Amino acid sequence: MAKSGLLKSSIAKKVAMALSGLFLMLFLAQHFFINMMSVISADVFNSISHFMGTNPLIQFVIQPILIVGVVFHFIMGFVLDIQNRKARPIGYASYNGAANASWASRNMIISGSVILAFLALHFYDFWFPEMIYKYVEFNPADETRYFPELVEKFENPVRTGLYSLSFVLLSLHLRHGFSSSFQSVGQNNKYTKGMKGFGLWFSVIVPLGFVFIALFHHFNH
Repeated sequence: MAKSGLLKSSIAKKVAMALSGLFLMLFLAQHFFINMMSVISADVFNSISHFMGTNPLIQFVIQPILIVGVVFHFIMGFVLDIQNRKARPIGYASYNGAANASWASRNMIISGSVILAFLALHFYDFWFPEMIYKYVEFNPADETRYFPELVEKFENPVRTGLYSLSFVLLSLHLRHGFSSSFQSVGQNNKYTKGMKGFGLWFSVIVPLGFVFIALFHHFNH
């Protein structure tokens, strides 16, 4: 009975982890679209960013939900990793990690930790200054400030390199995570193959798209 309860608990955590991950992918896609506008048109990027930064629904409803989702996803990731390690306290004598699993699947906690550190830096760079600008200093709205602020972040080659590395690791994290999500929620139907293909393309195009944006602004401004 105890084992059955533990199994159900583990499955529930994996399903929650998968659903929170899929939710965060939607945010990532939206964030990618907005940032890509900075490559196409500074004015369009400013307009969209201003709307996102001043819309009450986004600021006071969607944004808090997103923050909770990010925190929940990473906490659950660490909990599941600890749980998995406890479930097999004795290492496999003949285990060959590279032969039995991909680097991403064996090191999700590492890539996840790096991504979490990047998110912390992202909050420090963008979110906290934004909150101070609007809700502490009460500065007047300036629709033209977003593009110069973005470009300034990519002037430093070290910052740009670390930013790019984080998204390469995110690509590996997403590739394994998307596949694992479908296994966790038990999806296995005629759409599964197509959705896994979509997940593969998403895990490559979106993270590398962010890298392209960073390098574009680094070398063009």
